[in-house]
Amino acid sequence: MPTPSRSWRRSAPCLLDWRPSRWQCAAHALLALLTPLVVLGSGLPDPWRWPTALLATAWAAGQGWHHARRPACRIVICAGDAPVTVNGEPVDDVSLQDRGWLLQLRWRTGGRCHARLFWPDTLPPAARRELRLAVRAHCISRSRPAVAP
Repeated sequence: MPTPSRSWRRSAPCLLDWRPSRWQCAAHALLALLTPLVVLGSGLPDPWRWPTALLATAWAAGQGWHHARRPACRIVICAGDAPVTVNGEPVDDVSLQDRGWLLQLRWRTGGRCHARLFWPDTLPPAARRELRLAVRAHCISRSRPAVAP
């Protein structure tokens, strides 16, 4: 029986292009529309109601605008000892948190923590599974061996 080729043992890198989610932008817009109604219907004293409603609306709209203007980025995760890169820059401490239908990819670069949230409209189910497997394989290969050499 022939042995598998050398290239078969290596897995292909996981290439992802992150972009801002339209669903998240829509959620921010909905929040900006509903926040003043909630504040005006609350038990807040009369002199504070309108300024608080306007401030909350401006904050929610600003958060949506900030998210929609974030630049897209390319994430490359290789199984093995190659570092994960984001926009061509190597990063450290990559972790993935699975929050139901949301995936949050976190990493550290230059002492700062960064994160990207993958909504269902930005990452199809096959790519979500590929990301989970790639991060798991990368974290296992980068960790120390569990037994003595």
